[in-house]
Amino acid sequence: MKDQSTASAFLSHSAHWGAFQARLDAGRLEILPDPCDPAPSPILGNFTDALRHKARVRHPMARRSWLEGGGVPRQRSFDDDFVALPWDTALDLLAGDLRRVHAAGGARAIYGGSYGWSSAGRFHHAQSQIHRFLNVAFGGYVRSVNSYSAGASAVILPHVLGPFEALSRRNVTWDQVCAHTDLVLAFGGMALKNAMIASGGISRHIEGEAMARAATRGTVFELLSPLRDDCPAEAAARWTPVRPGTDVAVMLGLAHTLLTEGLCDHGFLERYTVGFPAFARYLEGADDGQPKTAEWAAGLSGVPAATIVDLARRLVAGRSLITVSHSLQRAQYGEQPVWAAAALAAMVGQIGLPGGGYNYALGAMGHTGRRVNAVPIPTMPQGRNGVADFIPVARISDMLLHPGAPFAYNGGTYAYPEIKLIYWAGGNPFHHHQDLNRLRAALSRAETIVVHETAWTPMARFADIVLPATMTLEREDIGAAATDPRLIAMRALAPPVGAARDDFAIFTALAARLGVEAAFTEGRVTRQWLAHLYEPTRRALAEQGWDAPDFDTFWARGELALPSAPDDGGLLRSFRADPAASPLPTPSGKVEITSATIAGFGYDDCPAHPTWLASTEPPTVEHPLILVANQPATRLHSQLDFGAYSQASKVAGREVARLHAVDAEARGITDGDIIRLFNARGACLAAAKVCDGVMPGVVHLPTGAWYDPESPDGSAPDAASPDCVHGNPNVLTRDIGTSRLAQGSCGQVTVIQCARFEGPLPPLRAFDPPAAAGR
Repeated sequence: MKDQSTASAFLSHSAHWGAFQARLDAGRLEILPDPCDPAPSPILGNFTDALRHKARVRHPMARRSWLEGGGVPRQRSFDDDFVALPWDTALDLLAGDLRRVHAAGGARAIYGGSYGWSSAGRFHHAQSQIHRFLNVAFGGYVRSVNSYSAGASAVILPHVLGPFEALSRRNVTWDQVCAHTDLVLAFGGMALKNAMIASGGISRHIEGEAMARAATRGTVFELLSPLRDDCPAEAAARWTPVRPGTDVAVMLGLAHTLLTEGLCDHGFLERYTVGFPAFARYLEGADDGQPKTAEWAAGLSGVPAATIVDLARRLVAGRSLITVSHSLQRAQYGEQPVWAAAALAAMVGQIGLPGGGYNYALGAMGHTGRRVNAVPIPTMPQGRNGVADFIPVARISDMLLHPGAPFAYNGGTYAYPEIKLIYWAGGNPFHHHQDLNRLRAALSRAETIVVHETAWTPMARFADIVLPATMTLEREDIGAAATDPRLIAMRALAPPVGAARDDFAIFTALAARLGVEAAFTEGRVTRQWLAHLYEPTRRALAEQGWDAPDFDTFWARGELALPSAPDDGGLLRSFRADPAASPLPTPSGKVEITSATIAGFGYDDCPAHPTWLASTEPPTVEHPLILVANQPATRLHSQLDFGAYSQASKVAGREVARLHAVDAEARGITDGDIIRLFNARGACLAAAKVCDGVMPGVVHLPTGAWYDPESPDGSAPDAASPDCVHGNPNVLTRDIGTSRLAQGSCGQVTVIQCARFEGPLPPLRAFDPPAAAGR
């Protein structure tokens, strides 16, 4: 496909943040949001100038120091030289190194967790491609489990209620809220910036309109969060600021009020739950001497006791729904708010009612609050992983720094494998992971790091072999999500930049060198794979009597409607209707307010029932502020941070940090100042935004700015703890597990100090490729 100098026809495509049509016009992408989308995501604007941006990886590259002395762990520098290689040379070198590592340590010496979202396409799904390749070529790889977004909830929910997907995505819908709900108690909120994203794509953004309809009918949204905009204006939410990390105290204060005022639904508790008496003793302070009163909770959280009491009474005055955002469980003891909210909902007694009870993470992503599809979506088979070794995804630095060391996880004890080669495709751990200075030291323990990337992300800059991958806009695919009622034909909108190839082509060439090409490709090229993956969907549509065109017809149309399953409330509705016939998939078959299983694990950081556990890193005189590092509004994670929409939100090229006027005045900070945020782990620069939408004592700096290290004195970016001059908050966050139960990420909150930055601003180099890479 040749580059067009004149405008071409608009073609269908899709991203995690929305379906759209686009065409290339004089090298710039012109985008039309999908006409059926009532609220298209502005993140689409990041595509317009991305295709030929200077940050794109254009040729296979290798770190010079790896070429000259590979096969040993070594310090890597963001300023190291790279050497451009022909594709055949790069692939030969990589195939040889894969053989070397496998011969010495087997498949368990290769880490292929490769966390990241990459494309919405179901065939060019980077994780599926890399996992399939490693399974076919080597019989497996060391994998990761769970996610940075929901690492704690994915583990605690099956102990308490049931599977994560069932509790978040097939539970209460927005239609139910609009029709039935009187009160939504939203811990952590329902920010539209999060709901505009859905893995695999989203053709209609309905959340804002749904909240507006519910509010018009009379639904009251109560937001408990340190940030006012964690609920959109459409919800007309009542904002109650709460100190980060103290939501569990508020939940316990609500539960205590229900208990002592005789407002619990004891009939529900007796029929549908186990372990309430032990929890009630804890609420009353029978064992620790501290009743969990509203006044006690107020002292910890900053939420007035009268507000807590009022909310408790209103929970039982009408149809109420309790939600918990991902943000609450991305912190130390993150299992507790997920569990405490479920226990609170059980005491209210509305679990399983339309629009009532408990829905984990409603509004946290575009997958939630929707009906699921009645037919399967295309899915790339990954094959079988024969390696038993794994890590919870957020424990990568621990694994690399402490090979052979034991770690606890969900009742078991495991050992970290010794990793020699890291293979990453379609992700950027310098966005997702915490304590980036520690991550740099950990990654330097690997002998070889391989990355497939569209652009020179920090992970690409830290790799040894960088293979240029096509953007989603440069290849064909099928966009689909299990909660979206449309299948999208993702047409190629532009030719690949430079020598870029798609992941399938790269792995096919590697598989050929390793003698497994036929097993990897199964004799299919890309278009044949798309037709093959489409067939189960077409067959299911035909069996149910729906429109089921052949692949070529679907491709020509550009989209296909998919039927939705009934809005039946999922397993919680069935359980409520008949707990004997439809028990929950928990050990007892009921809601586990107290878990005998978890009690048996003996974890002091995750006891037998929901418990208040104070952070081991509270604010201090040296670091008196709490940093909230949540998901950004102008991009998905760190994807396309160089894009036009993301760049337009920055000030002096830096990410924006919001703080309250009280905290700004105390530090002589004014709107637009460049400030330095710092703690014992590191520091970063950001632009100050002084506002009243952040509670006093809190600084808000979203994640996703590409890590751009430079020492405070302007020296090389290889010092032990260089500043990030671009504004990546993960130089500050803690790299610890939520508890021994889930070992989830604790990246949401940390303690800091901040001050005006004095002196000349250091240059920004985040999007500059290595010197040799532009040749």
